[in-house]
Amino acid sequence: MKATVVGLVTPHLLRIVDLANEAEKGVNVDWHLRDAVAKTMGELGDQHNAPALVASYIEGLEAAAGQAARIRAAYIRVLQAATAAARNLRRD
Repeated sequence: MKATVVGLVTPHLLRIVDLANEAEKGVNVDWHLRDAVAKTMGELGDQHNAPALVASYIEGLEAAAGQAARIRAAYIRVLQAATAAARNLRRD
């Protein structure tokens, strides 16, 4: 079975969405968020198509934040923090 961009990126996006949902409940997810993004960037960065995977990851985070209802401030904040962290860790 051949791995697809969606198949490789989706589990990483879902991890961040889970953390964002926890943040809405008042859980401090900062450390977990930084750890998850760092691990994701390391894993995706080691793939032969790393630029496409990383771009898809960042686009997915941005899309999730953009589609969230504005009243979900903590949720959006976590997604935006993950996006910023991923951009900072990107290997160009």
